[in-house]
Amino acid sequence: MLTVENLKTHFKVGFDKTARAVDGISFTLEAGKTLAMVGESGCGKSQTALSLMRLVAENGYHPSGKMLMEGRDLFSLEEDEMRSIRGNDIAMIFQEPMTSLNPLYRIGNQLEEPLRLHRQMQKGPARQTAIELLDQVGIPDPERRIDTFPHELSGGMKQRVMIAMALACEPKILIADEPTTALDVTIQAQVLRLMSDLQKKKGMAILLITHDMGIVNQMADTVCIMYAGKIVEQGSRQQVFSQMGHPYTRRLLDSIPKSGDAPYLLNTIPGLVPPATEYGDACRFADRCEYVFDDCRKAEPQAVQLEAGHHVACLLHDSDNPFPKLEKDERKRAPAKNIKEDNLISIRNVKTWFPVHKGVFRRIANYVKAVDNIDLDIKRGSTVALVGESGCGKTTLGESILRLNRQVQGKILFDGKPVLDLESKALKEMRQHMQIVFQDPYGSLSPRMRVIDIVGEGLKIHQPQLTDVELRRRIDAVLEEVGLHASVADRYPHEFSGGQRQRISIARALILQPEFLVLDEPTSALDVSVQAQVLNLLRDLQSRRGLTYLFITHNLNVVEYIADWVAIMYLGRIVEYATVRDLFANPRHPYTRSLLEAVPSLEERIPFKPIVGDVPSPLNPPPGCHFHPRCPIYLAEAEGSPLQIQCKTTYPDETPLDSGYTRCHALKLT
Repeated sequence: MLTVENLKTHFKVGFDKTARAVDGISFTLEAGKTLAMVGESGCGKSQTALSLMRLVAENGYHPSGKMLMEGRDLFSLEEDEMRSIRGNDIAMIFQEPMTSLNPLYRIGNQLEEPLRLHRQMQKGPARQTAIELLDQVGIPDPERRIDTFPHELSGGMKQRVMIAMALACEPKILIADEPTTALDVTIQAQVLRLMSDLQKKKGMAILLITHDMGIVNQMADTVCIMYAGKIVEQGSRQQVFSQMGHPYTRRLLDSIPKSGDAPYLLNTIPGLVPPATEYGDACRFADRCEYVFDDCRKAEPQAVQLEAGHHVACLLHDSDNPFPKLEKDERKRAPAKNIKEDNLISIRNVKTWFPVHKGVFRRIANYVKAVDNIDLDIKRGSTVALVGESGCGKTTLGESILRLNRQVQGKILFDGKPVLDLESKALKEMRQHMQIVFQDPYGSLSPRMRVIDIVGEGLKIHQPQLTDVELRRRIDAVLEEVGLHASVADRYPHEFSGGQRQRISIARALILQPEFLVLDEPTSALDVSVQAQVLNLLRDLQSRRGLTYLFITHNLNVVEYIADWVAIMYLGRIVEYATVRDLFANPRHPYTRSLLEAVPSLEERIPFKPIVGDVPSPLNPPPGCHFHPRCPIYLAEAEGSPLQIQCKTTYPDETPLDSGYTRCHALKLT
């Protein structure tokens, strides 16, 4: 279907620099097959996709290369001919659904556009086809949703609209650029299942760009590992996963948290991907490779065939230096935690309801019950993971504990002191001891402030008596503690990578020497390699400082690695609470089981099992058990059975477990 030969995509940068984003790659894509392109941010994956669509920026150009679609050279086509191919024969799902849809146009207008442009449909048939497409991608009530604006849809629904737009003209090739990065594990399973089903029905080829090796294992037929503009390893999924030939491939898989990794520090990849303007003529991975030898810095490795269809660009395969796989007993053990018996945080009957005002007089018509009657204890020195889909109230609960929301009701004790009863002066004093690391390392740091001002701001507020010399000494010390050199203090956030920005965010939270940190999705925006560095840092800091964490996430691999206890949250309430060992060994609530089943496996290839439907609105939660419209146990029951009636009418009480509790009528009956 598609043959790419020696493709190069370079960019003019400034007066005298060239960024070699894609620097001579070759691959083929077969009809009905999926090719996964894997690598860290900055390796050239997205630029490869944009090159295939001929959508590179104005300062980009192609020094060499061929792109043949069914024998037709895409580079030789005029722009009008290429426009007829885009969206029609080759379609693309862009990485960020939040910004890829036009906020000023209704969903229907945007879906109908490719149908009317490429298939010359009239308005009536185009609208009907658009409704059918929304139904195909699993959007409920498509006749109503087609007239909504993008901001009225959840992230998962926006991504499915993007897929519907890409599939509108039944393309021969679908390019999916990180199609699930911003999605919960449950929505991710729905999206991947949908792509797989449509591929089987229509026989289209898929180019899947991702850094999630679990998704690669579930979806891909062939795999290209990309590093610094080059493909360093290429082969079938079985070949790459069972006989990894490149040190970079091995390190990528080693950096992913897996079952049994909790006692150890993760095997990280030191350093960063080099800038595209600074590629040399030697092995580009040499500075980060543990097996490097002299020849690696002298010559660029050429692809070596290990077996039919499996190629690796690494000089180790031309030398007598085979590299062994790191065994568990060779790995560095994680520092021990010092978990106390007393609770640092205790919350009882906490509610955070946001009023909804309507009418001229702005009367309260309803409440968004973001957090709805929660009890939770967090032991000193421990990590409690708060897990659930988007919209379940996880971040709101974290902000409520820190009293960052005015609508909080109930009882919150921090080290025995009632947080909700504190006056402003006492609350300001307490804020030194409880801090938050926000989800987005790009949006949470002011671009107009230097690192020294960002990190030191808390000290200036809470300890104004410090001299400039003492202030700088404290800032330098905390930057060194999170793995950054003190010399970076005078730089601005845009000069750092995502992982480095997250370290700055952690330094800002740590400088006041808090006891408690709320970590709100601190690794969701990061590559797996950078994620491993941040997780190791958090483990080390917790051990040395005796920190207590509330770790908000939907990444269950990370939960199993870093947490001691897990609270599963659904529509403002905790439905299961247990130790991490008990919860992963024997999940009791059907929602917990559904979350675990939706995680892509690295070990075996199993069908995706997405949960039915989406999270209901917290404005109007379902009566009875909030999960019952999506619950596999409820849906399997005979209509009108005692269990069904109970699930529809009564919210379940706590059922004690060995190390916690769950809330499920079915469990009580058994």
